[in-house]
Amino acid sequence: MSDANPPDEGKLPWFEPYARAGFTDLSTVHELPYDHSILLENLMDPAHVPISHDRTDWTAKREDAQPLFFDVTERTPRGFAGYWGRTGTPHLRNLLRFEAPCVLTNTLEFADKDGREQCFSAHFLCRPAGQGKSMLLVRFGSTLRSPLAKVLPSWYFHQNACKVFEQDMGFLSSQNEVLLREKLPTRELYLNLRSSDTWVAEYRKWMDRAGHGMPYYFGHSTLSPPPVPAVVEQAPAGAVAGISASFPAKGGVGMVHAPNPTNRYFRHVVHCKGCRATVKKYTSLKTVFAALAAAALSAAILAATRQWKAVLVAASAVLAAASYACDAVLSLITTNFIRTHRRL
Repeated sequence: MSDANPPDEGKLPWFEPYARAGFTDLSTVHELPYDHSILLENLMDPAHVPISHDRTDWTAKREDAQPLFFDVTERTPRGFAGYWGRTGTPHLRNLLRFEAPCVLTNTLEFADKDGREQCFSAHFLCRPAGQGKSMLLVRFGSTLRSPLAKVLPSWYFHQNACKVFEQDMGFLSSQNEVLLREKLPTRELYLNLRSSDTWVAEYRKWMDRAGHGMPYYFGHSTLSPPPVPAVVEQAPAGAVAGISASFPAKGGVGMVHAPNPTNRYFRHVVHCKGCRATVKKYTSLKTVFAALAAAALSAAILAATRQWKAVLVAASAVLAAASYACDAVLSLITTNFIRTHRRL
């Protein structure tokens, strides 16, 4: 970092889709309570999306789950790449590329009904944050922009992204615990399906080739477990999840709960400038509306005429509703999602 030793810009990663005309994107950041390798494995597993993220990821529907096809086109010490897609729509081929140690990209190019070339691309930058913890910078972009994206605020999309990770968090943190407890390579623990787990197997086999350069790793047939396993933070499950998710991000009278990577406030909001500002704004608005509602109700009690009483009571109700709406926004941003199961 000096003029005497200028940087080599050729070494900077280049994500071509972002240079395309009309390409727009949305970025979010998350701290997650499981290992960096489990995060990458989850992100390169397209088969789970319609099941785990049914109607949360707007492209995911459980009834659309189907066998997938895979074509590995590249294997190097720095990663691997290839194409995948659904057997029902073989003309839509996604290009997945893993570039060690932390970059995963998934790009879909297709022609729309008018013959125009369109592109959707997802970029995941996965940073280890210690044993059993990881940080994720995720960016979704497209040449097609949904009308909703022009209307809805960015915090709404951020909370939806949090919801997606919460749907996976319980079993991924449990998987982290099993790997550390059993101390076996994934071939002994995983049932890899040819119809859906190609990238998962490729990643763990890459670990076999490159794992010797890592402080600890779990490969497909080799492993190097940590000498002293750290305490693995677990996402709550079942009734415990319902109780913990109901806790607010902030405690009483200026107090804040101890950081907990299973809590949405500490997984996302503390790392996101936009969501921090939104929480601060809506907290202030909630307080102001509640105070005005109380003042209007007090004035209604003291008003001399029925007409003024009716007007002030109505004003108090509207202000109370506004305070409740602000509280609902705060809850949406800071409270974990719990799925209620449904029949198809």
